[in-house]
Amino acid sequence: MSVSKKFTKDAKVNVTFTIKKAAAQGAVKIDLLCEHNGWQAVAMKPQKNGTFKGMITVPEGEKPSYQYRFKYTFDDNSVKYDNDWDAEQYVSNPFGGDNSVFSAVRD
Repeated sequence: MSVSKKFTKDAKVNVTFTIKKAAAQGAVKIDLLCEHNGWQAVAMKPQKNGTFKGMITVPEGEKPSYQYRFKYTFDDNSVKYDNDWDAEQYVSNPFGGDNSVFSAVRD
């Protein structure tokens, strides 16, 4: 998994999430869940090579960082929630697990 960020001239950050084929674990659908939009699902697009990609835009510096997770859906309609295996950091969530975190400020 990976996160790449592009800072724009109009003080926004385009954040692209890529889930590698192995990390997709055979899912047929993956949604990005992020606090920037109240944890509403953002569908990630499956790629021909087995990876999934998705993008969101957040205001630069409005918050120093944002939490996120992925929701995996499999052929049998079972669901699994997972973190980014390569997140910048992790924080505890109220459900006894962790959320992934990305920064929204320039390094």
